[in-house]
Amino acid sequence: MRFTSLTIELIRARPRLMVWIVVLLQAALWLIVPLMLYHSPPDSLATVMAFGREYQVGTDLGPPLAFWLADIAFRAAGNHMFGVYLLAQLCAVAAFWALYQLARAVVGGQQAVLAILLTMTITVFSWPGVEFGPLVLARPLWALLLLHSWQLIGQGRRNVWFAWSIEAGLLLLTTSAAIGLLILVAGFAVSTEQGRRTLRSFDPLFALSVIVVLALPYLIWLIRADTVVLPPWPAIADLGARAMHWGMLLGGLLLAMSAIGILVVLNTGWFDREGEEAPIIYRPPVDPLARNFVYFFAVAPGLAGSLISGFFGLDRVAGGAGIVLLMSGLAVIVAAGDLVPLRHQRLLRSVWGAAIAIPALVVFASSIFLPWTGGGEVATSAPATAIARFFGDSFERRTNLRLGAVAGDPQLARLVSLARGRPHLYLDATPERTPWMSSEKFNQGGGVVVWRASDTAGTPPADIARRFPGLVPEVPRAFDWLVNGRQPLLRVGWAIVRPKGK
Repeated sequence: MRFTSLTIELIRARPRLMVWIVVLLQAALWLIVPLMLYHSPPDSLATVMAFGREYQVGTDLGPPLAFWLADIAFRAAGNHMFGVYLLAQLCAVAAFWALYQLARAVVGGQQAVLAILLTMTITVFSWPGVEFGPLVLARPLWALLLLHSWQLIGQGRRNVWFAWSIEAGLLLLTTSAAIGLLILVAGFAVSTEQGRRTLRSFDPLFALSVIVVLALPYLIWLIRADTVVLPPWPAIADLGARAMHWGMLLGGLLLAMSAIGILVVLNTGWFDREGEEAPIIYRPPVDPLARNFVYFFAVAPGLAGSLISGFFGLDRVAGGAGIVLLMSGLAVIVAAGDLVPLRHQRLLRSVWGAAIAIPALVVFASSIFLPWTGGGEVATSAPATAIARFFGDSFERRTNLRLGAVAGDPQLARLVSLARGRPHLYLDATPERTPWMSSEKFNQGGGVVVWRASDTAGTPPADIARRFPGLVPEVPRAFDWLVNGRQPLLRVGWAIVRPKGK
């Protein structure tokens, strides 16, 4: 009797259950890891929390929705980061589920499972998604938008126009790349006969009105904001360097998909043993329009995003790798054919499991063992709760008022801004980034100024002393890291700016 593994049987008989199992297990993994190893949120997440606390319509970091949701999740969890970490994993689950629904409509349920399994090995999806922000929130919105775009164009389901418009409006409130992504969707629709037929009705006009209503406050802010600065156009002499930068960005996207390439190579017939018969995952023939839809949205966002970033010299692909690589796994499955044999099942499972587990092991090793090498600090090992509680309580004991604002070293100030009462973050070196606070407001209401102490007296750095004249430093406070190892304690210099009249 031929042996077939339980995994293959689940893919064939219960594809939906298989998707739920692997997606929820990965979400649980990345919910447990930060709760165990992160004593403070990553710097980018701490910034999201500080900006979200202000409920601004827009900031220099982009549209506001992700920042608002982060603050809501934090407060709903009793001012604990668990709520934000959980929100990030809910976004991951929603993105994979929407992608599975799209893949099932294109290649059937069984091969849709393979598409999800391949997508999970892409670095941006297997690496920690705990840093909730616009890039994480945009993934489920983009996946839902693609699903409903296919239902509109490929299946002619006019009843999803309202859902499509809501998702498009929320995407505009999430990421600055939303306009470009919507242009790609519109471009594909216009380029196909079925898409043009879909647009020949009043439904797109109603959808457009919904999108405008949702995004209008942010669009008004964007027009009136003085802080929005477009990247400068490169000089002709710089075009060669920008082209190389574009190539590096494309190479980074391909490197992120390296696990897919390894799995595809291992599944070829090159390594077959004589007489081995591999189980086959079957699908009905793929519609040509569906094939074009998958290939277009697997390639166009990455090419366009990397080209824009390369041309303007941006550090990362416009829209984020999680957006531009979302359809890559499905594209590989579509290209694989109607019959996909799964050879060397144990080896494939081992490689897939390694692609999922290695990022978690890297986080564990960097948190536990890196401090013993003296190779540098691990930002998430700083005791955020102890830091926030100490400075919040110290200010309240001295002034009999709750701490209202914190300034100084941005990394430390972001951690203090998580204290009880959620003091305002004031980036005194770049005050235009925190328009809710100014030097006058800070001095009037009082607050705490923090910095990295370089001596036992806690002398403030020259730039901080210049921005806060008359600052009287307190005795520096030392904090333990998650693992001290060979690195010195975290010594924080600080001073209190007393409120006027106190």
